[in-house]
Amino acid sequence: MRPRHFLTLNDLSRDELDFVLRRARDLKALQQAGTPHESLRGKVLGMVFEKSSTRTRVSFEAGMAQLGGSAIFLSPRDSQLGRGEPVEDTARVLSRMLDAVMIRTFAHETLERFAAHSRVPVINGLSDDHHPCQLLADIQAFQEHRGDLDGRTVTWVGDGNNMCNSYIEAAGIFDFQLNIACPEGFDPDEGLLKQAGDRARIVRNPAEAVRGASLVVTDVWASMGQEDEQAHRERAFADYQVTEELMAQAADDAIFMHCLPAHRGEEVAAGVIDGEQSVVWDEAENRLHAQKALLEFLLLGQEQATQR
Repeated sequence: MRPRHFLTLNDLSRDELDFVLRRARDLKALQQAGTPHESLRGKVLGMVFEKSSTRTRVSFEAGMAQLGGSAIFLSPRDSQLGRGEPVEDTARVLSRMLDAVMIRTFAHETLERFAAHSRVPVINGLSDDHHPCQLLADIQAFQEHRGDLDGRTVTWVGDGNNMCNSYIEAAGIFDFQLNIACPEGFDPDEGLLKQAGDRARIVRNPAEAVRGASLVVTDVWASMGQEDEQAHRERAFADYQVTEELMAQAADDAIFMHCLPAHRGEEVAAGVIDGEQSVVWDEAENRLHAQKALLEFLLLGQEQATQR
């Protein structure tokens, strides 16, 4: 039987994603109660990093340890991925030695090629096109604070990047309206927008886009690998900072999220990210719990994960 992969949110059905999110909440409760839960004892996760990250490494490595398994970190210096050895060959070898592989990379095609030749589940820890693990954490955080996203309005402010693309997928799956406030020239993936239909739309005016929103989300203006565009992007996004004034246009109970790292005074004002509407620290913590639930689901299946 071919393994299940998690390269985009659409790799799992709504029912499966709902299960993972429920399981994430259960695992979070167990962790906070200090109750050991070693459902993945003896399992080994390989973590291949072409792009560095604090939260991705710590959350996956700590998660595997808490579930009784272990994780192996491979930096660009430690891996032959796409550097002298075909991606397909690396996948064939690593998947004979590991129980799952998480890859954080640039080109989404690298993940697809790896997964196509892997015997074990492959997880997208981030690519230039998608960041599905972060969406699991975001949705878990929203559910904890405000309940289900169904029928709500979510506003994305800033670059139409990988996070925005994953939010577009989430809008179709979780049945919420996504307003995308981005300047011209920085739109998200056109194909994903078409697939989302009326669930996602671009609204150039940030104030109009956030009106009535239950959740406002942003990200850095220049992602990793775009540092040389910083000055140009600062000019382009000057009117797209999430400020206290902008948040005031959202719903009275609106909350704010950011996948981090954040640049206060650029994409978000300090008063917002450090204010009462911000849930970014719960959001960040949930990377740990959501990914533990995802690992259980991919390695054990829904039925076994529930029984362990």
